Amino acid sequence: MEEAKANGPNGELPGRVMAGPTNPMVTPLLTDLYQFTMAYAYWKAGKHNDRAVFDLYFRRNPFGGEYTVFAGLEECIKFIANFRLSEDEISFVRQSLPSSCEEGFYNYLRGIDCTDVEVYAISEGSVVFPKVPMVRVEGPVAVVQLLETPFLNLINYASLVATNAARHRFVAGKSKLLLEFGLRRAQGPDGGIGASKYCYLGGFDATSNVAAGKLFGIPLRGTHSHAFVSSFMSPDEIVDKSLRSSDGSTTCEDFISLVQSWLSKIQWSNSLHGTFGETNQSELAALISYALAFPNSFLALVDTYDVMRSGIPNFCAVALALNDLGYKAVGIRLDSGDLAYLSCETRNFFCAIEEEFGVSGFRKMGITASNDLNEETLDALNKQGHEVDAFGIGTNVVTCYSQAALGCVFKLVEINDQPRIKLSEDVSKVSIPCKKRCFRLYGKEGFPLVDIMTGENEPPPKVGERILCRHPFNESKRAYVVPQRVEELLKCYWPGNFSDNKREDLPPLKEIRQRCINQLEQMRPDHMRRLNPTPYKVSVSAKLYDFIHFLWLNEAPVGELQ
Repeated sequence: MEEAKANGPNGELPGRVMAGPTNPMVTPLLTDLYQFTMAYAYWKAGKHNDRAVFDLYFRRNPFGGEYTVFAGLEECIKFIANFRLSEDEISFVRQSLPSSCEEGFYNYLRGIDCTDVEVYAISEGSVVFPKVPMVRVEGPVAVVQLLETPFLNLINYASLVATNAARHRFVAGKSKLLLEFGLRRAQGPDGGIGASKYCYLGGFDATSNVAAGKLFGIPLRGTHSHAFVSSFMSPDEIVDKSLRSSDGSTTCEDFISLVQSWLSKIQWSNSLHGTFGETNQSELAALISYALAFPNSFLALVDTYDVMRSGIPNFCAVALALNDLGYKAVGIRLDSGDLAYLSCETRNFFCAIEEEFGVSGFRKMGITASNDLNEETLDALNKQGHEVDAFGIGTNVVTCYSQAALGCVFKLVEINDQPRIKLSEDVSKVSIPCKKRCFRLYGKEGFPLVDIMTGENEPPPKVGERILCRHPFNESKRAYVVPQRVEELLKCYWPGNFSDNKREDLPPLKEIRQRCINQLEQMRPDHMRRLNPTPYKVSVSAKLYDFIHFLWLNEAPVGELQ
C-alpha cells in the first residue's frame, strides 16, 4: 500500500501519515459495481459534488442479545487515509462499465480522494445499540458512495466477532482465561486474522494465531497436539536425557529415570494407590520430551489415550521431576470427554499430590479445556460445576456459528442540507433522517439508561435537566429522563478540509480492548443476561420525533380508493 501523501487537509493527512489497512486487498475496488455505476450517474448529472450525509448502523442486536460491540473503525480510517485509485484500477473500472461512459469520468476518478470527507464515529470498542449511527460519513456524494461497501465490509464482521467474544467472556466470567484457537476453522486467512484481532478486542486474553500476534501484539498461547503425543513409541527414543536445574547449579543426567521414579511413587502412594495401573509409555515419552524442550512452560495435552488412567499420572510424574530441578509446570489441557467431571477429578488428583508429597502450589496447577466450546457449553459447565481455569475456543467464536452476519446498513440521511428518509412497509427499515447528534444518558446508579438522537442544531441534553425521550416510531413509548451524566457518542475521526474539529487519535488495540471491558461492566446486568435480556432503550428527542413523522407523511404517496 502506498503512503497517503496528499489525502488530507492542506495536502497532508490530519496528523501523521497513516499506514494502509491491515489487508492489502482493501482498496477502492473492494466495492460493489453499483457504487461505480452510481458514481458515473452522479457525475453525468452534475451531482457528484453534492454534499451528502450517510449513517452506518444496524437494526437488530446479534445472537438474540441486547447489545453489540462496535469494531472495525481503525481499518476504515486507514482505508480513507490511503484512498486513491491507481491507473491500473481506473483501467479495470473502464473495462467493467459500458463503453458509452465518457472519458471525463475517468479523469474525475484520477483526482478523487477523501480530503473533502468527514467521518464521525462512536469510539471503537464501545457498546452500541440498534438505529444509533456507529459512523456518520459526510462528503461529496459520489466519493462517499464509493466508501459504502468497504466500510460495511470492515465493520460488519469485526463488530459481530467482537460481540461474540464479549458474550463468551460474560458467560465464562472475569476470572477465567479465554484463548482463541480458531485459525484453522476461520473463513480464510482474512477471517482468521480478523477473528483473532476482534476476539482480543472483545475480551479474550490470547490467540494461537502467530501472524495476529505479530501484527497486533496479541499474546500467544499454544502447546502441542495429539499428533505430537502419538508420534512417540517409547522413552527409548529420547536421545538427550539430561536437564540443567532452573538455577543452573546442577544437571540431572537422566531425567527419564527421575520421571519414572516419580511415577512409581505416585502409583504406590497412600492416597492414589489403585486409581491407575500402568500408564501409556509412548505418551510418557512425549510428555518427557516436551518437558525437556520447554521446562519453564510445560503444559501438556493429556487425553490422547486415557485422561485419568494415563494422561494425568504421566503429567504429574513429569511435573514432579521438573519441580525437583526448580521448575514449575504450567498445567494440562483437556480436549475431549466430560470436561466438568474430568476437570474436577484432575483437581482432586492434583490436591492429593500436594498433600501426599508436600509440593506447595501443586493443587493450583492450571487446567485448560477445549473441544468445540461455545456459550451454551460454558453455561452448562458453570451449572454443573467445574475446575477449568482457561478455555480454548475456536470454531464457534471465529465463525460466529450461531449468526452469520450483523446486518449493518449505510443510509443517506441528508443531501445539500436537505434531510432524506427511506420508507418501508417494515417499520424497522425506516431510516431516521438528517444529520444527528447522539448522546448516552446515565442514571443515579451509574448505568446507561437510554441513548437519544437529536437534530444537529438542537441544544444538547444537560445533567439534571428533564428531557423527553421518544421511541422513533411508536407514539405511545416515551419517558422523561433526568440524566446524572451525559456522554456525546459521535467524535471526529477524520475532519477533512471542511471541518475545524480536532481529529481523535486512534488508540492502540489494548486500549480499545480495555474500553470494551469497561463499557460492558457499566451495563445493567439485565441487559447482559443470556436468556430474555431487557432491551436497552434507544430514543429520539421530541423535536426530532415530530420531524421524522412530518417528513414521513410528506414523502409517502397518498393512496386513492376507487
